[in-house]
Amino acid sequence: MRVAAAAAPAGTVSDRISGIAPAATLANLCCMWGRKRQAAEEAKPEESRPQRLKDALRKARVESAERSGIVVDLHDAEVARLELLNEAIEPLFREIPAEVDLFDLGVSRGETPKLWVDAIAHVAMGRDKRIYRFVQDTRYGRKVLAESVHIPEIVLAVTKYLAQRLVERERALADIGTPLIGDLLEAKFERRNRRRHTIRIFLLGLFVGVAALIAAALLLEP
Repeated sequence: MRVAAAAAPAGTVSDRISGIAPAATLANLCCMWGRKRQAAEEAKPEESRPQRLKDALRKARVESAERSGIVVDLHDAEVARLELLNEAIEPLFREIPAEVDLFDLGVSRGETPKLWVDAIAHVAMGRDKRIYRFVQDTRYGRKVLAESVHIPEIVLAVTKYLAQRLVERERALADIGTPLIGDLLEAKFERRNRRRHTIRIFLLGLFVGVAALIAAALLLEP
C-alpha cells in the first residue's frame, strides 16, 4: 500500500512535467515567430513604407539637383564644341578686308549656345549635341546651309558663305557707283521740273502781290 501510495505522487509529477513541456514549447514558438516577423518588417524596403513629406521633398531635391547638373554639363559641352569651331574659323576672318563690316564672329553663351558668323547666320549644335548645324535666317524662314559632325566640313561651308556675301557686297557697291543712263536722265528731268515749278510759283506770287498793291492804291484814293 505504501509503495502504491508512493508511486502515485511520482506519476503526478511526470504528468505535470509533460503538461508543462508543451506550454514551454508553444511559448518558444510564439517568441521565435515574433522575432521573425519583426526581422521581416525591418527587412522591407523603404519604398514600401508610406513616405513622409520631408523624405519625399529631400528625394525630389536630390533628383532636381542631378537633372540640373546634367543640363549644365550638356550646356558646357555645347559651348566647348562651338569654341573649337570658332578657333578653326578665325583664320578666315583675318583674311577679310578691314573696311568690310558685314561679319562678326563670336560665341553667345545663352540658353542655346550659338556661334555667330554675321547678323543672319550662325552655327548651333543639333539635338544630339554632336552635329554642327550652320543655318541662315531668310525672309522665307530658316535655311540649313550645312550639317555635319566634322569641323572641316562646317569650315568649308562657312568659307563659301563668306565668299558669297563678299560678292553680293561688291555688286551692291558697283550698282551704287555706276548708275544707269536712264537713271541719270530721269534725275535730270526731275530737277528741271522742280526748277520750272519753283519759277511758276514765284511769278504767281509776284503777280498776286502787284495786283494787291494796285487794288489797295485804288481803294485809298480820295
